[in-house]
Amino acid sequence: MATIAPSHELRHETKNDLSELVRSEVVPMLNQGLANAIDLQLQAKQAHWNVKGPGFIALHELFDRVVEHAANAADLLAERVVQLGGTAEGTIRIAARHSELDEYPHAIANGSDHVAALAGALAAFGARIRHAIDAAAEHADAATADLLTEIVRGNDKLLWFVEAHGQATA
Repeated sequence: MATIAPSHELRHETKNDLSELVRSEVVPMLNQGLANAIDLQLQAKQAHWNVKGPGFIALHELFDRVVEHAANAADLLAERVVQLGGTAEGTIRIAARHSELDEYPHAIANGSDHVAALAGALAAFGARIRHAIDAAAEHADAATADLLTEIVRGNDKLLWFVEAHGQATA
């Protein structure tokens, strides 16, 4: 998948005390996370709409929780971009071009296949956010690192919930 090339263009004035250099490095990273979050949101919706079989209602409702988490993450990421003087790049076309997540399989219906696919998407999203936390810390942007930590904490919890559906019980 293509990634958004770092841009040093900040389009909006701000009195935020982070340097322009730091902000110009962090904004593209946040926009990359935004593309991934939008993709995760729609992948979870795909699973929500199409899941079939035993445990349907539990999975249907769980997948909607993932949708809500990804939508909230997208909102937090987009708002942080704008706070730093950037422009949030959150259209579906931009997300489709730039998401780093694998394409969601369209020909699946049973719950276990959706659990596996969505767990993979959540894990990939979490890994990307963790990488961004490290990058934000390297740029001494504690607020962005904190925001990203909040996102990954919720993501890890939902990954646990989704994975639990695919694990055997004793």
